[in-house]
Amino acid sequence: MIEAPTIDVVTAARMNSGGRATLLDVREPDEWAAGQAPGARHVPLAQLDPPTVGSRRPVIEVCRCGRRSAAAAGTLRVARLNARDLTGGMTAWAQASLPVVTDDGKPGTVA
Repeated sequence: MIEAPTIDVVTAARMNSGGRATLLDVREPDEWAAGQAPGARHVPLAQLDPPTVGSRRPVIEVCRCGRRSAAAAGTLRVARLNARDLTGGMTAWAQASLPVVTDDGKPGTVA
């Protein structure tokens, strides 16, 4: 596996909200349902298929704490995508007081 570069939550949030990156959440459906970063795209790690990601922008992978997202980012780097691993995952995102929402836009939690 290729190791992907990492990115901190503040930089990732700026890039995501500014449309300069795709935030790809690779957690399980129940984790996603509890709460996610606004604007993130959900593809569980077991379903990750690099050709379907197809982004010209950097793709920032996120999971709960960073293990699954590191694997996902490595997989996407092998496929020659500009992938980065979010340091600390959604746990770090929430600890930085960045928004976590449910599918209906209500406040969410990191499960």
